[in-house]
Amino acid sequence: MPRGRYSLHDPHDHTPLGEEHFNCAPGPSGWRYVSQLTAPDGEHRGSVDLAIDELGRPIRLELNAASWQVRGAAIDGVTWVRSDPTGNEATEGNAPAAAFTGTSPAFLVATARLLRPAPGGPATRVRLVALTDPVLAPRTVDQAWQHVGSTTHGTDTGPLVVDEYRITALDTGEVHTVHLAGDVVLSAPGIELEHLETPPSAFPD
Repeated sequence: MPRGRYSLHDPHDHTPLGEEHFNCAPGPSGWRYVSQLTAPDGEHRGSVDLAIDELGRPIRLELNAASWQVRGAAIDGVTWVRSDPTGNEATEGNAPAAAFTGTSPAFLVATARLLRPAPGGPATRVRLVALTDPVLAPRTVDQAWQHVGSTTHGTDTGPLVVDEYRITALDTGEVHTVHLAGDVVLSAPGIELEHLETPPSAFPD
């Protein structure tokens, strides 16, 4: 069960946004990721609980940030309920998308598991619902994912396979690169792996 800590920052000006302390593990239905988020001053600022099935589809998502909450799942595309800080109002939403995305590293791993693009193959297009900080506002985005290649590194616990993905935002043309080792993000815009207590779980074939 990989357990560790990411540091988060603004990918454009590198302003520190805080840390994400996470646990993740494969399970009988797929994969689950749970985390707690803290601000740069250490104050609690949210949480992530994401479970996906063996095909990478979100079977349960719960996000909390600034007292806002979103619960969602893959139903008729993706469906969610967004609650305001007072708890008095809840807004339902639905979009013809494949999954959710957001600032948490969990979503990069989940999308890679969903798409499984072939190494060296053409880019795969996907429509996602992005839940944007700080109030988890939903926004539909289109991306293209390409598996650029894999590199194997020797470690004390055995070979570590690092997969490189090139992700293109189709609305702006912005391109960035993500490196994943199983279910752990090694590097991505705005994300740095600061500490890892246990090795990553292997990406399933």
